[in-house]
Amino acid sequence: MLISYVDPQTLPGKVLLPRATPERTLARSSSSVEAMTDFSAETPVCVSPGRHIDDALRDMIQAGIRSLLIVDEDEAAVLGLITAADILGTRPIQFLQNPLCESHPCRHKDIHVSDIMTPWAQLRLMDYHRLIAASAGDLADQFQGTDITHILVIERAVNGTCQVRGLLSRSRLLRQLGVHCVELCGVTQ
Repeated sequence: MLISYVDPQTLPGKVLLPRATPERTLARSSSSVEAMTDFSAETPVCVSPGRHIDDALRDMIQAGIRSLLIVDEDEAAVLGLITAADILGTRPIQFLQNPLCESHPCRHKDIHVSDIMTPWAQLRLMDYHRLIAASAGDLADQFQGTDITHILVIERAVNGTCQVRGLLSRSRLLRQLGVHCVELCGVTQ
């Protein structure tokens, strides 16, 4: 593979890094809404269930995120969620060892997002109106003692339909609260 390099002499004297939007620091008493990635203000990054897991991981890296919504584009329905930890962890190996894998032998190139994602029925969901009433500390308590890394926030419309309003990330909340996982997760060193 040929890697092209940029000649430093062709660049201006100063090359600046893009400025990342700093995460808001939260107190336990802060509104939990401040910890949510709000999809009414920010378009979620979505992927189809048939996408290869390596491509999905590249999508995450390019977007600077650690999770993707899995969407059926024909029905505009959320099917599940996949995280970088899912792709880089044991789920691909478990899939390859599953006798239901259609290829013989199963190989890494055979693993698609739908094979290792967390399906809709297994996701942790929270109603937006309950989120509004909660504090960031209450939200941190929801994550405590569990292996849950993400919570989808659902908003019900007046006509009875539901939509995914946002996403709560355990790691983002911890950073915003300035809490180390040892403290929140009950992990001993």
